[in-house]
Amino acid sequence: MTWIFAYGSLVSPASLETTIKRSVTLGTGMHVAELTGFRRAWNYGSEVLRGDWRSDDGTEIVGGLVVSLGIEAAPDESINGVVFSVDAEELADLDWRERAYDRVDVTDQVTLLESTAPARLDDRVAVYVPREVAVERYRQHRDAGTAGVRRSYWDLVDAAFAELGPAHADWYRRTLPPDVPIVDVRLGPPPARRPPTR
Repeated sequence: MTWIFAYGSLVSPASLETTIKRSVTLGTGMHVAELTGFRRAWNYGSEVLRGDWRSDDGTEIVGGLVVSLGIEAAPDESINGVVFSVDAEELADLDWRERAYDRVDVTDQVTLLESTAPARLDDRVAVYVPREVAVERYRQHRDAGTAGVRRSYWDLVDAAFAELGPAHADWYRRTLPPDVPIVDVRLGPPPARRPPTR
């Protein structure tokens, strides 16, 4: 088994269940936890999600980049979230979902926070960190004014942390806000891939 520290949409059992195809509940295979040495950041530019929206000034954005939560190294900071355990097949499915993230071992940086959690985790703990190419993709579209956070994603993550209790919701909400707009996105087809060069 492998434990995954989740800090964004995977905190939501409903979102997690769409990937691992089984029911997950807090306190049974999922526990509230803290990860030291990182901070949350709205810095992940999706490899596949594109969409259209109207900006606050009335500009129509077509084929804009969808931005989601990531994390970045911050030695003196920590974030809250949950840990959950997965088997090898489920881990492969998560790796595919998070394919523009690197899975990084953080076993020694995770502390369980709920009284009903086991005293310690017997297996390794990993977290998904955005790859530099995804962060650079976000920066390019941010600077061009063609990046946004899906409002449905924003609401999903906020609700997931609210389910952990007021203290954890407040902790999550101290995350620096995104520097791109939160918008109602009409998702479009993913960008075409270039054929491999010979």
